[in-house]
Amino acid sequence: MEVKERINRLRELMQRMGITAYVVPTSDPHQSEYIADYYKTRVWISGFTGSAGTVVITQKEAILWTDGRYFIQAEKELEGSGIKLCKIGIPGFPTYSQWLKDLLNEGDTIGFDGKTFSQKEYESLEKEVFKKKIKIIDDYDLIGKIWVDRPALPQSEAFVHDVKYAGKTTKEKLEEVRKEMTNKGSTHFLIGSLDDIAWLYNIRGRDIPKNPVIISYALISEDNAFIFVNKNKINEKVKSHLKENGVEIKEYDKIVEEIENIPSGSKVFLDPSKINRWLYKNIPGRCKIIKGTNITTYLKSIKNEVEIKNQKNAYIKDGVALVKFIYWLDKNIGKTKITEVSASKQLEDFRRQQEEFIEPSFDTIAAYKENAAMMHYKPEEGKSNYELKNEKMFLVDSGGQYLDGTTDITRTIILGPITDEEKRDFTLTLKAHINLINSKFLYGATGTNLDVLARYPLWQEGLDYKCGTGHGVGFLLNVHEGPQSISNKYNEVVLEEGMILTIEPGVYKEGKHGVRIENVTVVEEDITTDSGKFMRFQPLSFCPIDLKGIYVTLLTIKEKKWLNEYHKQVFDKLSPYLEVEEKEWLKENTKSI
Repeated sequence: MEVKERINRLRELMQRMGITAYVVPTSDPHQSEYIADYYKTRVWISGFTGSAGTVVITQKEAILWTDGRYFIQAEKELEGSGIKLCKIGIPGFPTYSQWLKDLLNEGDTIGFDGKTFSQKEYESLEKEVFKKKIKIIDDYDLIGKIWVDRPALPQSEAFVHDVKYAGKTTKEKLEEVRKEMTNKGSTHFLIGSLDDIAWLYNIRGRDIPKNPVIISYALISEDNAFIFVNKNKINEKVKSHLKENGVEIKEYDKIVEEIENIPSGSKVFLDPSKINRWLYKNIPGRCKIIKGTNITTYLKSIKNEVEIKNQKNAYIKDGVALVKFIYWLDKNIGKTKITEVSASKQLEDFRRQQEEFIEPSFDTIAAYKENAAMMHYKPEEGKSNYELKNEKMFLVDSGGQYLDGTTDITRTIILGPITDEEKRDFTLTLKAHINLINSKFLYGATGTNLDVLARYPLWQEGLDYKCGTGHGVGFLLNVHEGPQSISNKYNEVVLEEGMILTIEPGVYKEGKHGVRIENVTVVEEDITTDSGKFMRFQPLSFCPIDLKGIYVTLLTIKEKKWLNEYHKQVFDKLSPYLEVEEKEWLKENTKSI
């Protein structure tokens, strides 16, 4: 069934049910960024495969809203579908709720599936259309009624994430959570986000590819801790682990029943951006609801000493795999056929050779030439899959899930001759990267305060990138983790010691090329003076930055010093694990400039 036919069938169903506009977000009942195939309703109805976006269908219009990471990709994938593109954050483009408010009339009806719509998003939409007396119906999964070959729900088995990796037991984490619950004046804490539950209970799963979580809910009170999960996913080892740590297992579909039994006068803490509308409206009116960012979200963002030690080890292994890959690429390009897809598979093979590797942490972005202008490009056999040649630039953004950590790193590799413009853009990206990663900042600063440090070298040349500069990274969890970030969008979260963040500025020119240089860092205390405490970013990821892409004359003495010192660390940390030829190659590619 083609996209146009799918939309027509949806419109027929909408008409029968009296729904004027139907909203299809990118989500699951747990507000996950990356979702199981069963929940990819937006992909199915639109053909757009990016990880973020919302589709709105009326009888006459079909529109996709997505952000700057996906503008180029969306235009390509929507071609011929009849779906228009609205660019989030670009002047002249309304939000989908503003568009609905302007389009619809009193008595019209907006529909969506309340299980995949966050309470926060519902409240925002309701506020937008309230004055026009537009009805909202949140009870229907209309896509499910027409998606006849819909994939099955995932049924992976959970496993215990040992305390030797996690650094704290579930009991210890529950103590911290209950302390914060008391501070916030709550008696119950309802959790819907899968990474928060996995972190709190020291369990992992494989329900979402490349995101080691298990589909579940959690409810914590002063005396009890529950996990709501398909019991077929819980083996004896996990069952024993949870019991030892005071966690009771209940069936996944019993969550509403348990919520409805919360005693009168209870105060339920929850994160409205991480709880779906369906669950929220089942909380009894006799309870008081306290809203805020998940307690666990903040706690897990500050990695403990054991986690950081493990994470450093994971990055050594990951760096070794990357060096082996770039060496392989350097020695084989032009001699044997290598495509974006085959290069991705080879890189995964090198990672699989490392101890405790589980799977990639996201779909590898292996983008040659102009494909790299699409920030989240994914090559596919038969669709888009360049053969690599002895020329131009090859952007590889990849990562791994290891028992001892989650990795994420980008290198833009020079495969042969490049233009002056490409080399200049590579060098400007490097300057942007160094300007932020080499900074000291006063404690109390947020990622929003620091974002301009990366953009400044690019702004001076009339360049910018339409995305954030950095994100948090989980620990054997989601590759994108909050609440911290580095972005020009407002974020009030102070960067604390132990927080992990990527630094990944870039230059993206449609139809030409893309450049990104990304390292993962941990926030550390630097010095304390009469002016206060100052912090810094300490690199965790180690892999050479391609010297062939750099106009050395554009680098300052300070920038060259940082690059030389970083490359010395790359060689010192990775060379003991390499073969003789690989070690010689690494020595040449980390030489001082």
